[in-house]
Amino acid sequence: MGPGVPGSSTCVGWCENGLYYGGSGENGLFVNLAYLAVTVKYTRMIQRRAEQRIVRGLNEAPAVALLGPRQVGKTTLARAIAEQVPDSIYLDLENQAHAARLAQPAAYLERHADRLVILDEVQRIPGLFEVLRGQIDQRRRLGHRARQFLLLGSASQTLLRQSAESLAGRLVYDELPGLDVLETAPERDRLWVRGGFPDPFLAKSDAAAARWRLSFIRTYLERDIPQFGVRVPAETLNRFWTMLAHRQGGLLNASQLARSMDVSVPAIGRYVDLLVDLMLVRRLQPYFVNVGKRLVKSPKVYIRDSGLLHTLLGLTTFDDVLSHPIVGPSWEGFAIENLIAAAPFGTIPWFYRTRAGAEIDLLLQLPDQQLWAIEVKRSSAPRTSRGFELASGDLNAARRMVVYSGDEEFPLSESTTAAPLESVMASLAKMG
Repeated sequence: MGPGVPGSSTCVGWCENGLYYGGSGENGLFVNLAYLAVTVKYTRMIQRRAEQRIVRGLNEAPAVALLGPRQVGKTTLARAIAEQVPDSIYLDLENQAHAARLAQPAAYLERHADRLVILDEVQRIPGLFEVLRGQIDQRRRLGHRARQFLLLGSASQTLLRQSAESLAGRLVYDELPGLDVLETAPERDRLWVRGGFPDPFLAKSDAAAARWRLSFIRTYLERDIPQFGVRVPAETLNRFWTMLAHRQGGLLNASQLARSMDVSVPAIGRYVDLLVDLMLVRRLQPYFVNVGKRLVKSPKVYIRDSGLLHTLLGLTTFDDVLSHPIVGPSWEGFAIENLIAAAPFGTIPWFYRTRAGAEIDLLLQLPDQQLWAIEVKRSSAPRTSRGFELASGDLNAARRMVVYSGDEEFPLSESTTAAPLESVMASLAKMG
């Protein structure tokens, strides 16, 4: 039984006090994770843009895997989707009572062959994917060709490796990033400082948000990462994560990092792979094309959530961020994550840099192969750089934009436009 208010449409979302609201009006009904309902003053609800996309995937495929870091809102979104599908079943595989129901998974799932089954933290039972393949094929023979399973996972490559062969042709993958600018407008600066995890974004104060993020980092290092079988001391990984934060948006120099940490270069590669796998770090690859230029071949590395970046650097408030040397790289990473989140399915993100210094911060290769060249500026009075114009010309980019922190769109040159982050995201979102 889900949340709702009599006489109003049923909905679920993250609210200012960290709980979930249904209904509208002066008083709304809220529920916590255990669906304990009481009446309080309605504050605010955030609708996730991914919801329609996930529903569409379920309507077209037998199974959808929704991937994202812990606490990003996967469970909340799944419960909202379950509200739309009568008799859905939700199982949290970190809950012993729920996991016990799958002691004999084939028998349990056969009993519920006509229902949508939502499996949270599905990577906890690796052998389950082979069973799901048989269940999907059996349900297909019964005429149930779509909307069978919604799988939630906290580690992308782990889940992909386990399911790639077992569920080939039966599973659609999607990723739920943190809250983005289109979902939280007009609170862009608050989102930038606190990051896209719902709890800290909606916390009562910057200090409370910072405490949440600090606890999140500690929990990941001390509990979650060891659960994936990784044998790296928490102190070592915390130090490495912090070093990446200080190098936000820089080229990955594994040799330099290895020397700083007194570990091997392969160890640095494993640490990066791990944080990328957990969707906490983005490794942005360089775009290679035969343009007769000497190109940079190392990837750039970003802490994906701006709030975690700021916590790793000891920054709590908007003023803290503005006065820190990381302000430019922080804004760049924030804008890049939001633009990628808004881009249509099948878009490939790159950066482009020549040895001579011509550079594009973000190059989006859209599904139709069209290239959008984007330079990111924190300045309220942006200018286009010669290097950006040269690089965009090298690649014959269809659109050339400088994304900045202002609110108006205006031309910078015959080919380049200055545009607010929100407007570029809206243009990309319309393509999806």
